[in-house]
Amino acid sequence: MGIDSGGHVRDGEDDAAKGNARGRDTARRRRGWPLRLLGVTAWACAYVVGLVAIFLAHTWVWWQHEPVSGGTEANALWARHQWVGETHTEAEYRALADIVRRNRITDVYFHAGPFEPDGTVPPAKYANARDLIEAMRRLAPGVRSQAYLGQIRVMDDYGLLDIDRPEVRRNILDTDRAMLDLGFDGIHYDIEPIYPDDEAFVRLLDDTRALTRERGRVLSVALEQLTLVDAVEPVYRALIPRNGAVHYPPRPTEAFLRRVADRVDQVAIMTYDVSLPTRSLVGRHFAWHTERTLRLIGDRVTVFMGVPTYRPLMDWAEDLDGALRGVRRGVDALDRPPAKPYGVGVYAEWTTSTADWARYQADWLNE
Repeated sequence: MGIDSGGHVRDGEDDAAKGNARGRDTARRRRGWPLRLLGVTAWACAYVVGLVAIFLAHTWVWWQHEPVSGGTEANALWARHQWVGETHTEAEYRALADIVRRNRITDVYFHAGPFEPDGTVPPAKYANARDLIEAMRRLAPGVRSQAYLGQIRVMDDYGLLDIDRPEVRRNILDTDRAMLDLGFDGIHYDIEPIYPDDEAFVRLLDDTRALTRERGRVLSVALEQLTLVDAVEPVYRALIPRNGAVHYPPRPTEAFLRRVADRVDQVAIMTYDVSLPTRSLVGRHFAWHTERTLRLIGDRVTVFMGVPTYRPLMDWAEDLDGALRGVRRGVDALDRPPAKPYGVGVYAEWTTSTADWARYQADWLNE
């Protein structure tokens, strides 16, 4: 039995017994570890779910408060290409002018592009532009008609318009001159994607601003909404490609937005396509971007916050009514009105129904 004459367990077998006991204890601890890990994970998940529930509840309560602000005198409208590319009757021009006047639209971005890869636009694409401009001046005096020009920017092997090439930028400026010669009151760029280190885009704005100032016209630009936190932009750049089907969002940083604002007369923020599941979350999105954008550049440049009249991906949550309410809540959050004009940019003329205009008048113009 391993017991000596004194009745004691021999040392070797004593050590073995202790080892077996330690082994059984270790096995019990190992068997218990998954259960403890599961408990910690469950607690962490419950904690996160609780925080999300509190945030959603707070957002819902916040959303119930009626906005105070609204009814600005500066608003924009993106208009379809057919206005410059096709002929129209006097009645059609009058109908458009009536919409613009009644809804306090100060700037209409008439699609006159897109740019060809070399930066040109064939004249046949805007054959009706002069008639349109003359009609707008006659029927909607004081409203600026701008040439809306854009294209997909080259990113490595993706995109069409390579603005890194000086000859392409020169062709773009020649196209701008042709548009201004026709009588357009300004140039509106919608070149995408634009990332916050795009020095070629900044150079293009500098050159275009020199041209528009020389002609006494305006320069405007459409940009994506601000990045949520500037610090994540370098992380995106390091980990996610910019080209192809999968790319990180081309959101301007605060510094880049200021750089752009210092080079243009108007900035239109493409705040739409929110893809959030509830109306209160969408409203908070519009409010947050409105407040932040106006605080950053509202004293430097005219700002238009883009609102949708088309059917977004999550159209049960995002619509014109909620977007306008969110913009108003963002304006309410400011300590004072911006020094420069501000308003909304309606996207787009070709998707806006009579009912949408009535909603816009009630929710934004307070009529």
